[in-house]
Amino acid sequence: MEKGLNDNNIGPDNEIMDESCENACINSGDIADLAGVIRDSFGLKKIDMRTYSPLALAFIGDSVYEIIIRSLVTEQSNRPANTLNKAKVHYVNAAAQAFIIDSIMDRLSEEEAAVYHRGRNAKSYTSAKNQSVIDYRKATGLEALCGYLYLAGRLDRVLELVQYGVKLLDSKDGK
Repeated sequence: MEKGLNDNNIGPDNEIMDESCENACINSGDIADLAGVIRDSFGLKKIDMRTYSPLALAFIGDSVYEIIIRSLVTEQSNRPANTLNKAKVHYVNAAAQAFIIDSIMDRLSEEEAAVYHRGRNAKSYTSAKNQSVIDYRKATGLEALCGYLYLAGRLDRVLELVQYGVKLLDSKDGK
């Protein structure tokens, strides 16, 4: 049987016709495990979290962090895309992400702090334009943490940490 949503299991009124897909895709019970829903929908095996490289965690975490911020700025007001992008860049840059991780470090568990440090210390062969190396590494660590929590089914924790950090960043910047 095909996994996921496709023309064979979506009815004429966009209702889901395949019960197994409906359970995996819609009634997952907890959106905090979006990665699990995606794994189930595509028939992927769960991989031991310890086997992911810090940069693989940062790769997915970058997207998780960005979708949270894009959702935030889009929901704040309906604006042209270029204006939304300017608002997004306030939060999605190495300096802002370094500030956020510095602000939330005392809220991290030992496990979360260890994931952050693995990401921060990972040898990356790229660097951000116009950003300090220290801020770039801290941002990579934050992204690794976001990726780790997302893949572990803890999107709620990612949201909690990012929300707290964004509030502090906004306060610092007078927003």
